[in-house]
Amino acid sequence: MRILLDENFPVDFAKLLVGYEVATVHSLGWSGIKNGDLLRRAHTVCEVFVTLDRNLEFQQNIKVLSFGIVVVRARSNRMADLTPHITHILEAATHAFPGQVVKVGT
Repeated sequence: MRILLDENFPVDFAKLLVGYEVATVHSLGWSGIKNGDLLRRAHTVCEVFVTLDRNLEFQQNIKVLSFGIVVVRARSNRMADLTPHITHILEAATHAFPGQVVKVGT
């Protein structure tokens, strides 16, 4: 499964998603791109887009996307706050079907 991490994740977080092909918005040179354009580009590199942006599903038409979205609800984007969610992120990624949002965390 190909996963794309949004730019709000620390770059090193990608290394923790072992067993998956993980790219980051930053590594692709897409930092700063608005969500609409980013989601249009994402279909070429992922089956699942993982973000911390809780408003994304309300700002974009998710139902037309060819990939799923996992929204991580963590205290912050620091590694210490994200690491406990790794198992849940990977599990959610397997259940995030195209055009669907799956939320993890509190």
